[in-house]
Amino acid sequence: MVQVAAERIDDLFALAEREATGLQPGLADRYVRLARRIGMRYNVRLLPEYSERFCRGCSTFWVEGRNVRTRLRQGRRVRRCLRCGRERRVPFRRARAASARRAARGRRLARQQEVALVGGARSVPEAVSGPVEREGG
Repeated sequence: MVQVAAERIDDLFALAEREATGLQPGLADRYVRLARRIGMRYNVRLLPEYSERFCRGCSTFWVEGRNVRTRLRQGRRVRRCLRCGRERRVPFRRARAASARRAARGRRLARQQEVALVGGARSVPEAVSGPVEREGG
């Protein structure tokens, strides 16, 4: 039953997106309200990409520039619903800083693996392993 509810929520958000740009934007809000009610009834969480597309106060399906205003302030994305005035503040990281952190972490991991390989070769005593002899050489 939960899987059916999740599929229905997907369908309703697809319909809402289609209707938001059409002639009846009020229908998109209705689809969002229905999707939220289905999620609450069957205890199904909305996907993060869906929960960023509507106002939690009035269930308005957000269309950028038409009924939501987005501002970037002090490391946060602030979205204000133009129907009810509710704000949603979400922290964000700049793309360059995040990619620089990922690159630094990758270099650290590579260095640790290199040290582990070199350290592992030294840890085997030569007396135990003995010299390697080749035949026919």
